[in-house]
Amino acid sequence: MGKLIIPDCSNAKVLVVGDVMLDRYWFGDVSRISPEAPVPVVHVQRTEERPGGAANVARNIASMGGKATLLSVVGDDEAGRSLAALLAKEHVTTLFHKDAQLPTTVKLRVIGRQQQLLRIDFETPPSREVLEDKLDDFESLVDGVDVVILSDYGKGGLTHVSKMINVAKAHGKRILVDPKGDDFARYRGATLLTPNRGEFRQVVGRWKDEDDLARRAELLRTELELEALLVTRSEEGMSLFSSTGAMHEPTQAQEVYDVSGAGDTVIATLGLMMAAGTNMQDAVRIANRAAGVVVGKLGTATVSHEELISLVS
Repeated sequence: MGKLIIPDCSNAKVLVVGDVMLDRYWFGDVSRISPEAPVPVVHVQRTEERPGGAANVARNIASMGGKATLLSVVGDDEAGRSLAALLAKEHVTTLFHKDAQLPTTVKLRVIGRQQQLLRIDFETPPSREVLEDKLDDFESLVDGVDVVILSDYGKGGLTHVSKMINVAKAHGKRILVDPKGDDFARYRGATLLTPNRGEFRQVVGRWKDEDDLARRAELLRTELELEALLVTRSEEGMSLFSSTGAMHEPTQAQEVYDVSGAGDTVIATLGLMMAAGTNMQDAVRIANRAAGVVVGKLGTATVSHEELISLVS
């Protein structure tokens, strides 16, 4: 394999569609157990907010120097406004449909002694009417981008994912999907699917060895008419299956601090590199290195263009 080159991403345009959320972090000290129940008492000393879900994919693209447009549904509430403001600061173009009946999805993590003690989720699926509107906007946005990323977190924001794939294909765009659930048939015709090991196992069953894994991956790839399938395998690295065969990238050795958001960074890097002209195999190698960086950071984190360059130099 040749030396990896990080392309100029300043004119690479990626449209991200999917479920967005606001990640809230409460950091504090833990010095005693509650007298009311056998649980730690956290004395909160600082709070942080970060874009999560598809919003984290978009902010990773912007952080790496690309042009990210984010299409999604939020509530007409404080969390939705917070999310929009955070993304504006990070140079992400947002097109948010507001659903007055819908609270913006919030994930609140309580952290003490550098460990996550508790996560509280607030979420409701968006209404069908708002989703139909989003489909119209999707069609008008697709023409102006190089790559489309569909980031499915199973919150209802990608109810019309099959239609979106068909529209993007009709416009000649490459479509990368981060899937959810056990029904991958709705992603038929995408360019690349990026399930993690658990998601992949849920769909194809357990494999005996690497040959069996490759056989099951190829069957799924053919059945869903995908150009490629990338299985992210945690400590086992990631495996790309395409018509040219299988390619395996080992994990980049380093201390794992927090894996949340690593999948977002993988698909963001893949999409951006491909939008900037990198071939899929090299894009996977670069994405693998980018994932190695974010797992060393706390919470949903990003990789910068400078960090990418230093990873391959």
